[in-house]
Amino acid sequence: MVIGDVMIDAYLYGDVERISPEAPVPVVSLTKRINMLGGAANVALNVKALGAVPLLFSVIGTDLKGSEFLELLEKENMYTEGIIQSTGRITTTKFRIIGNKNQMLRVDEEIITDLDTETEDLLLENISRTINQKNIHVIILQDYNKGVLTKRVIESVIKLADEKHIPVVVDPKKKNFDAYKGVKLFKPNLKELKEGLKTDFPTSDQQALYDSIALFQDKQMHEIIMVTLGDKGMVIGYMKDGQRHFYSQAAHVRTISDVSGAGDTVISVAALCLVLDCDVQTISFLSNLAGGIVCEYVGVVPVDRERLIRESKALANSDTE
Repeated sequence: MVIGDVMIDAYLYGDVERISPEAPVPVVSLTKRINMLGGAANVALNVKALGAVPLLFSVIGTDLKGSEFLELLEKENMYTEGIIQSTGRITTTKFRIIGNKNQMLRVDEEIITDLDTETEDLLLENISRTINQKNIHVIILQDYNKGVLTKRVIESVIKLADEKHIPVVVDPKKKNFDAYKGVKLFKPNLKELKEGLKTDFPTSDQQALYDSIALFQDKQMHEIIMVTLGDKGMVIGYMKDGQRHFYSQAAHVRTISDVSGAGDTVISVAALCLVLDCDVQTISFLSNLAGGIVCEYVGVVPVDRERLIRESKALANSDTE
């Protein structure tokens, strides 16, 4: 089950051959439009690409983009019953304008206010009914600060999950950073961790990072905290047999084309690894590898399962030689 802020990632491709006479800006002659599933919907798409069955829950608008979003889900043969359309909201869309193969501008059309109580009720009723009717193995909360994951929604979902013994994994944002309590896995990036703790330290200061993870882990009672470090890999702090341990996973060298959506891929792989009862080392290895793979592609794309399997086997074999 994937719950959170969904959006459309829209790409407008074109050629740039002149400067506008109206202002000193390039004119992009549009040649192609592409709409892709973004946000929590991209997490669901990654889960599907990895061979699992995602059930996506979110709120969109009754606007044209809302209809386009549902069409994108249907095109991927994905679950649409968890999507609520609200007349009081618009469907978040990120427009990326690309001229001569270079991204020139991004325009965000969005609403970031919290859901109203009535819509919260509808969403939670839908989630609760599904949890009681279906065999849910893991719940992913994907927060993009667009208002779907309110404090009430977060706390209610975690309570429902605890009652059913379903692990919860979280990809947080700053606004509700402290609202998640006692989840199985919490995955901030380094910037989000610093902001959440209102602290700062050099990226190279590993001990300060360990201390920050320990402080937040004690406060929030998360079992695993996975801090992503971009091209530096990731660090995991986890509890085992009453003791805290840390594990660092280096990133693999590769050509980076676009980092958009890498975090979605990381949380998807980590969640499925937890379902399979993988150890922390395996979770970090596969999550980090998958996040790196999608960065080689332009645009928000789900991970290629076969490539992930192929590269993981090759790296595992090279380590044993």
